[in-house]
Amino acid sequence: MPSTSQAQSPQDTRGGHPQRWLILGVICLAQLTVLLDNTVLNVAIPSLTEELGAATSDIQWMINAYSLVQSGLLLTAGSAADRYGRKKMLITGLVLFGAGSLIAGLADSTAQLIAARAGMGVGGALLLTTTLAVAMQIFTPEEHPKAIGIWSAVNALGFATGPLVGGFMLDHYWWGAIFLINLPVAALGLAAVVALVPESRNPQGDRPDLLGAVLSTIGMSSLVFAIISGPEHGWSSGRVLTSGGVAVVVLALFAWWESRIPYPMLDMHFFRDRRFTGAVAGAVLITFGMGGALFLLTQHLQFVLGYGPLEAGLRTAPLALVVVVLNFSGLSAKWLTKLGTPVSVALGMVLMSAGLVSIATLGSAGYAGMLLGLVLIGVGCAVANPAMAHAVMSAIPPAKAGVGAGVNGTLAEFGNGLGVAVLGAVLNSRFAAVSLPVALAAAGTAAERDQVIDAYADGLSVSQLVGAVAVLLGGAVAAALLRRAEREDAQGGAECRAAAGRRGWSQSSRRP
Repeated sequence: MPSTSQAQSPQDTRGGHPQRWLILGVICLAQLTVLLDNTVLNVAIPSLTEELGAATSDIQWMINAYSLVQSGLLLTAGSAADRYGRKKMLITGLVLFGAGSLIAGLADSTAQLIAARAGMGVGGALLLTTTLAVAMQIFTPEEHPKAIGIWSAVNALGFATGPLVGGFMLDHYWWGAIFLINLPVAALGLAAVVALVPESRNPQGDRPDLLGAVLSTIGMSSLVFAIISGPEHGWSSGRVLTSGGVAVVVLALFAWWESRIPYPMLDMHFFRDRRFTGAVAGAVLITFGMGGALFLLTQHLQFVLGYGPLEAGLRTAPLALVVVVLNFSGLSAKWLTKLGTPVSVALGMVLMSAGLVSIATLGSAGYAGMLLGLVLIGVGCAVANPAMAHAVMSAIPPAKAGVGAGVNGTLAEFGNGLGVAVLGAVLNSRFAAVSLPVALAAAGTAAERDQVIDAYADGLSVSQLVGAVAVLLGGAVAAALLRRAEREDAQGGAECRAAAGRRGWSQSSRRP
């Protein structure tokens, strides 16, 4: 008889956990801290360069150490949460993230800061996977769309508020404060998790897949490193080709190993489920288009429209506000229930694609056209992202919720990095200069400067349109696969009911 910690007791209760909404608030607070740290460092780059004497390569590693470690460990972290307990891993993640933040805030050298950021990435991987897995355990299936919607809204909130929080802190304190502010949040989250969050884990207690964990970590880290390095060093450079080749070989070996052991970390049979493959395809393409396009959007606001970093952050806020309002109010969950997953995914991606087209075609004329695009993207994100996450998680058994969250997070990291790299390459192919600041410095007259900015804006528009096409394709592919999966499920259910009816008739006909 499994113990309470082993069984899926929080989910087995018909009404869900009695404190589930309070628990959701706690885990979303922990998640928000991690998400803020993805963007908050960007505004501190000038301060770090001046006070620590950081070179360009140091700055890159301060940013990339966090994302590389986090993305490489997501699958492993999710698997560990399923096996050893999601509450334990949530506590471990908060402790590691808080400790890393303390070391980063007090660092007096670039090497210390890079090492601290890597440690924070380990904690971040544990937090991102366990928060979604816990939400899937404490809520009933009927409440999953709303819970996932709120969880998704926190992602948007972190994207929008990261630069704002960083800018505010740097205006009033030294650069280390952007890390030390994590400490009270981590401490509050730790106390709340210990007191409120129930323990849950895979009741089967699968053996740990240590080789799979090592292969997935090396493979994903190599892949993300290749994507990050491509725009700067060139896609044909030795660094990119070597890390990309390692990623392909190691991930292929990972897939081979996982398909042949009885206790895989990631069951390859999941990919036979069209709901899963549809959600995977859509998630990669949506984050590809959105990640790259929003990366270009910040450059558009600063370099073309002339806003400062803090002003640019404020002007992207409407996107996140729309997502937060629609998800926290429960409207997106109601639309998902009414429309169904395939239609919700398709509608959301059409809206996002229209938003990107609006920014590409109207954004250069002023902020009004960009605002329209941001609102459309926000509505589309509020509809499509929770539907996509719900499709991924519902295609995986509840006992593997941590792995499902790891898959969801890995897809987001991969698509986002690929979008930044590819759409950045499209921009560079259209704007034949080393960089915009260098081109502007070389311009001798105001007319030449205007020509440079116009050429850059043209390159941005083309890149945004490529992102829009990727998002639209993602919607079509994901919706088609999800619709087909629903039809097969309905057909299979009808056949089972018909077979049961025939068995009942046969038994009754043999009665005297």
